[in-house]
Amino acid sequence: MKNKSETGSASAPPPREEKPALWLWSQFALDSLAWIVAIALALLLRYELDVTLISYWGATALTAVAVATQLLAGWGFALYRGRYSFGSFHEARLLVAVTVIVAATTVIFDFIVYKEIHIARSIGAIAFPFACLFMAAVRYIKRLYVEGKARPGEGAQRTLVYGAGFLGNSLVNRMLQDPSSPYFPVGLVDDDPAKKHLRLSSVSVLGRGTDLPDVVRRTRASVLVLAFGQVEAAKVREISDAVAGLRVRVLVLPPLKDMLSGEGAGISDFREVDVEDLIGRRPVDIEVEQIVGYVAGKRVLVTGAGGSIGSELCRQLSGFKPAELIMLDHDETGLQHTQISISGHGLLNGRDTVLADIRDAAAIAAIFRDRRPEVVFHAAALKHAPLLQQYPQEAWKTNVLGTLNVLRAAQAVAVTSFVNVSTDKAASPTTALGHSKRSAEKLTAWAAQQTSSTYVSVRFGNVIGSRGSMLPLFSEQIRNGGPLTVTHQDVTRFFMTIPEACQLVIQAGAIGNGGEVLILDMGEPVKILDVARRMIAMSGRDINIVFTGLRPSEKMHEQLVGVGETNAKALHPKISQTTAPAQDPASLDLDVWLQRCRLESGAEPSELDDSDDGALAAGA
Repeated sequence: MKNKSETGSASAPPPREEKPALWLWSQFALDSLAWIVAIALALLLRYELDVTLISYWGATALTAVAVATQLLAGWGFALYRGRYSFGSFHEARLLVAVTVIVAATTVIFDFIVYKEIHIARSIGAIAFPFACLFMAAVRYIKRLYVEGKARPGEGAQRTLVYGAGFLGNSLVNRMLQDPSSPYFPVGLVDDDPAKKHLRLSSVSVLGRGTDLPDVVRRTRASVLVLAFGQVEAAKVREISDAVAGLRVRVLVLPPLKDMLSGEGAGISDFREVDVEDLIGRRPVDIEVEQIVGYVAGKRVLVTGAGGSIGSELCRQLSGFKPAELIMLDHDETGLQHTQISISGHGLLNGRDTVLADIRDAAAIAAIFRDRRPEVVFHAAALKHAPLLQQYPQEAWKTNVLGTLNVLRAAQAVAVTSFVNVSTDKAASPTTALGHSKRSAEKLTAWAAQQTSSTYVSVRFGNVIGSRGSMLPLFSEQIRNGGPLTVTHQDVTRFFMTIPEACQLVIQAGAIGNGGEVLILDMGEPVKILDVARRMIAMSGRDINIVFTGLRPSEKMHEQLVGVGETNAKALHPKISQTTAPAQDPASLDLDVWLQRCRLESGAEPSELDDSDDGALAAGA
């Protein structure tokens, strides 16, 4: 990690250091010498090299005035007080201003005492460009010397920078000015034809993206840094494919705000391209005012706070200044990790953490009566489809009855906003997981009718990096040498990052109406086989892929909107809405529910309807 002096603005010259008095006075001496030489040249040019016409006493007096004025003006403008970075544009502008003042002073002095010194009145004006040029040249030479000494050492990796814009320029400057930088820029790549042969800090643009393989071979680069603020996934895939097999590490930048803030992100914080970059999830624009309106100053409770989604919900909600954030889970280790990520400690001795199981109706009701939350995010659930397919009763106990326990407790204390975190598997469900989450959606819709409050469900697909999800599994299989297990070569899934999903879940709570199912925009479905191949390519290892076949009830392609459901746009571009039929808890029946799971697990989604479980019981 770089310290603050190394993580400042990348576009600025090296950070200013306190210059010793000796150096400052030596700089003044060099500037004085520049005026002496400039005035001498001006005299020779003015008198056409006829030195017999020059008044040496007058020339000495004029030079003395120039040197004295340079000292006074330079000191007054802090040119000799170490205020400006040496050789910077700020210093250059100041240098020109001071030189203009000195030239004007010499001209005025010459006009006043011309009869005494017998020096042509134009000498000051003629000397001005020479003096300015000499002083700038001394500073430029000094800067080249300093930057040459500051360049990365022999151990630095030869690096190409893709992008010759602001970020690329900033990046090259920082690499060249940091002796401890692990990267040494050997070339730039940019797709803009106008930037061909452009040089940034002596580093040239060597070609376009299509020339990458040739540029890599010519420069013998081992690292390629993508200097883009927000790069499209398609572009990342294109670049990764272009350098495949060339033994080049592809790195991406930290967020720009971190690069420029000096609070954590430095050159050493570049990271490898990961699956999130290849899948292409982009930051979400959230309506902060809407969220603050229903979260700020309220008592907020999150169930499943120790899980992947619940913990991120807690972290994001804490930033909206709730009056109290209550984190509930039955996993004490997960709760501790969430508390550490928010407060910096894991003492588990405060009122912010609550250890309870949503299956325990009495305990949940007592907690709600004691803490009286106003906003509830219900993220607690069992989610592993294959395991729940073997033990569907467990899905029933947690995802159905557990949700009902939380809903009833929320009703009892008049919770105003309730957000039930659902899944895409609830759309035309074919698995025990899907049926349990669909039941939770219908129970939430029923509670909305009973309370006339904002009780909504939020439905989305797979989240990248959540516990037990596909990507961590692939990473572990690669670490163990393979093989990677893929169910089918054509199977696709939706993906989104955990932060993005949680941002939209919180936003959904602000815009939803009671009883709605809000559906998050998951983008285009991703082919699992493509993800597996890219992860193998990024690992640089030779690992086989084994196809295990679709499991019972598993869909080839997930869907976010079920058969017969409408899909209307909500008040946010990344959130749409549908409705779930309300289900009275009195009609819940485990045997009927299990029968539905068995019937539909062997059917195609298009053959199913979303009739009430009670109706199924009547016909059974």
